[in-house]
Amino acid sequence: MAIDASIQNVKNGGGPFGAVIVRNGQVIATGVNRVTANNDPTAHAEVSAIRSACAQLGTFHLQDCVIYTSCEPCPMCLSAIYWSGITRIYYGNTAQDADDIGFSDKFIYDELATPMSQRSIPVQNIMRDEALSAFRAWEEKEDKVEY
Repeated sequence: MAIDASIQNVKNGGGPFGAVIVRNGQVIATGVNRVTANNDPTAHAEVSAIRSACAQLGTFHLQDCVIYTSCEPCPMCLSAIYWSGITRIYYGNTAQDADDIGFSDKFIYDELATPMSQRSIPVQNIMRDEALSAFRAWEEKEDKVEY
């Protein structure tokens, strides 16, 4: 289904990526790459499927779900999968296959392994003391929803 969705998405003007989230053998959500169609760099197939599954199930925890993707997830999608609690990933194309057609994630992995002071996008810590007030408020909040 994820591969079929990726092929159909190319025909519909999107990128060659599709994803399906399944729980107990039942399809919960699908997603396709809509980066250029939606002018949204985060609209990858996996992220779109996760958003849809969470809305469908009314939760931000997908720990009883698996994801099938047409391609090995990029760093952003992999992070979203981990944050969602999905328990297993099945993928078709490899990251190298994606790189071969111009969808390379290598620069992101390289950046993550580079000290912040040497990254291509300058990173600077500012106003930490002021920002910590939100963390203190969270720690003190008695009715917070942990995630």
